[in-house]
Order: sequence, then structure tokens, then C-alpha cells
Amino acid sequence: MPSRDALATGFLARNDWADATIAPLAGDASNRRYMRLSHPSHGPAVLMGAPPEKGEDVRPFTRIARHLSSFGLSAPAILAEDEANGFLLLEDLGDDLFARVIPRDPALERPLYAAATDVLLTLHNAPLPSGLGPYSPHLMAGLAALAFDWYLAHARAPDPDARAGFLADFLPLLEHHAAERTALVLRDYHAENLLWLPSRHGPARVGLLDFQDAMTGHPAYDLVSLLQDARRDVPPGIEQAMIACYIAGSGWNRDAFDTAYHLLGTQRNLRILGVFARLCLRDGKAHYVDLIPRVWDLLQRDLSHPALAPVAPLLRRVLPEPTPDTLRTLKEKCATIPTP
Repeated sequence: MPSRDALATGFLARNDWADATIAPLAGDASNRRYMRLSHPSHGPAVLMGAPPEKGEDVRPFTRIARHLSSFGLSAPAILAEDEANGFLLLEDLGDDLFARVIPRDPALERPLYAAATDVLLTLHNAPLPSGLGPYSPHLMAGLAALAFDWYLAHARAPDPDARAGFLADFLPLLEHHAAERTALVLRDYHAENLLWLPSRHGPARVGLLDFQDAMTGHPAYDLVSLLQDARRDVPPGIEQAMIACYIAGSGWNRDAFDTAYHLLGTQRNLRILGVFARLCLRDGKAHYVDLIPRVWDLLQRDLSHPALAPVAPLLRRVLPEPTPDTLRTLKEKCATIPTP
């Protein structure tokens, strides 16, 4: 069977990109890989490699990209595709990630977050694509339990009774306050996946990446993803201003939205605790452990909301604080725990 490199070379040759120079781009936490191309005639592009033998599939990406582009949002244009072998040739939207632009020009922080909030208002006013799976309360609750399966289980002795008790109390909260599925939820909507494109206009000024896991869900979810960022501190004043902006633009009841926001923040931050621990323990990516304290702080803030009273005491009792000793325990087990 041809190697991935040979398959990529053939894909580029078939699409008249054989003469391109190739340089690596930073990847993400998945098995996907990205290369930047520069062609003497065609200009720049990005090659995405998503190996099917490792469970990757380019079709969700192409489907959502075309949907987002259909109402004027800036997903990368698809220049060529090979579904069978898992290759896409994409428009190159540049390097100006929010996470890079803001440190370079702090005055842009609030305008960038305002533009990203406007994207969500545009997205949530657009028709939903058909056939997407629901980001349902049952699915969300199961993903939140990753904090028990990977973070708690390997930082301290596992507690199966606590996991079951958490799910019994948390699922009804999601069903009551966050079961709405009226929005396309991109699920990784944060500063490392958003690009600043100031030459474009309106919501198109925000380039969108990493949306292949999109589902239908509650409109507050991506705002949580944006404003409770696991990788950078968002100033509280900006967080509150963007929530207010979204509520004003969408017509949501403030109390109902605020409850859903903190409930989904709890769900997302618990999931990330588990995922970051798993990336270290199973996949050998120890640097994700260094992000856990920020996620923990966000979780504690969400748990202070009155709606989280049914689960906050249990979570605060059983989940270990990410002290230096706790983080060291996780790192010492890096790449030693296979998936059960």
C-alpha cells in the first residue's frame, strides 16, 4: 500500500500542484496533519491530510465548510479533494490567529471578540444543515464524565459511585436547561481556531477552522467555547460584554441564557479536564497538562452559579485540585495508559 507521502504527492500532481513548495503547519490534537503550499502560478494553499485508517474522514469538514460559505462566513474554500485517501486542498486564510494577533496588538482584543460574537449571531440565524447529529444532553453528560474517567482516575483513586452520582444529577440539569438544538454548534470555537481577515467585511472578517465535529445544539455552547478559553485568559469585562451583545442580538431571556451558559461551561470544562489528561496519559502529549489549571479555574467559576448547586458539592469534593503534585502525577504516567 502506498505511503501517506506518496498518496499526497499523487493527489497534488493530479490537481496541478506538483510544483508547489511544501512547509509544515502546526497540527492539532487529532490525527490530521497540515502543510502549507506555495505554487509559482496558483499561489498559497493548505494541504490537509486526514488518514482514514486512523478514523479520520474529510467529508464532515467539506460539508460544513460549504454550508458556512453559503451564507458568507469565511470557511476555507475547497480547491480539491480526495475523500477516499483523506486529502483536501484548501484556501490559505493566513496566519493571523486571534491568539497571535491579540498579543501583537492588544487594542484589537475587544473588536476581535465582538466580531467572533457577530459570527455566532449570523450562524444561529442561518438554516441548519440537514442530517447532523444532536449534541444531546445524554451525549454531553457522557463527555463531561471524561473528567472522572481520565483526570480523577489517574490523579487520585477512581470513584465509580461518584461518577454515577454525578451523572444522575447532571443529566436532568442539561435536559431542563440546555436541551435546545436550534444552533449549528462548531464545538471548537476559540482563539486558536479563529483567523483575523481585516480586508473582508462584517462577519466574514473571521476565518473559521476546525469545525468538522459540528453538531446541532444549544446556542450558548460556542459562546462558552469562545469566552471560556482553555488556552488563554479572556478578560472578564470582555466575557460579560460579549454575553450581553449576544443576548441583545438574539433576543434570548437573560436569566435562561445565563443558566445555560454556566451549565454548558461546566460540561465543557469537565470534558476538557478529561481530554487534556487523556492526551497526556494515552497519547504522550504532556503539554496539555499545563493547561489544566486554567480549565479548573473556569470550572470553579461556573460551579458558583446557583443552577449548578445539585452537582457542585460532589465535584468539589471528589475532583482533585490541579496542584503541582497532581499535575506531576499525571505527567509521570504520560503515554502509559492505553484506552480500555
